[in-house]
Amino acid sequence: MRRDAPSGSGPPWLPWSAGRAARSSRKCPRSRFPVQVGKMAVATVFSTSSRMLALSRHSLLSPLLSVKSFRRFYRGDSPTDSQKDMIEIPLPPWQERTDESIETKRARLLYESRKRGMLENCILLSLFAKEHLQHMTEKQLNLYDRLINEPSNDWDIYYWATEAKPAPEIFENEVMALLRDFAKNKNKEQRLRAPDLEYLFEKPR
Repeated sequence: MRRDAPSGSGPPWLPWSAGRAARSSRKCPRSRFPVQVGKMAVATVFSTSSRMLALSRHSLLSPLLSVKSFRRFYRGDSPTDSQKDMIEIPLPPWQERTDESIETKRARLLYESRKRGMLENCILLSLFAKEHLQHMTEKQLNLYDRLINEPSNDWDIYYWATEAKPAPEIFENEVMALLRDFAKNKNKEQRLRAPDLEYLFEKPR
C-alpha cells in the first residue's frame, strides 16, 4: 500500500524523504562560510604549531650552542684560553701483560698503532709500527706498549714524538728515541695515510 506524503512536502511525484530534503534545502541554503572558517582555523593552528616548534628547538639548542667546546675540538695553546672547561677522563693504570706471547703482543700493538684517537697519530704510529715492530725485542715492545697506552691524551704522544714538548722522564727511552727519529722523516717520504696490511705477508727483509 502506497504511503501518501504529508501535505506541503514537495511535488507529489517525489517520495516523502526527498521532499523533506528539498524543503530543508530551500529553507536553509548551504553556505561557504563554515568551510572558509574551518580552513582559516586549520591554517592558524598550523602556523602557531610551527612557531612553537621552532621556539622549542631554539631553546633546546641554545645552551649547547653557547658552550665554546662544542664549536671546536683541539684548541691549541692560546695564552688567553684557560682551558678550565676541558675535562680529561682518566684511564685505568697501565699494566704490563705478562700472560700474552710475544707474537700476540706484536699483533695487538700493530692494531693499537692503527686505531688512535686522532688522524696524525694513526698515520705516524702505524707507519712506525710497520718499520720497527717486527724487529723489536720483548723489552722494547713493553716500552712501546706503555708509551701508546698509558697517556690519556693522544696529543701528548704526538708532541713528544715531534719534540714540540718534552716527554716525561719515564718515557725517555730507546723506543722514544726511535719514534722521534722516525718522525723527522729524513727520507722525505709521503705520509698521507696508514699503510695497507699486505706488507705483513711479505718476506722479512
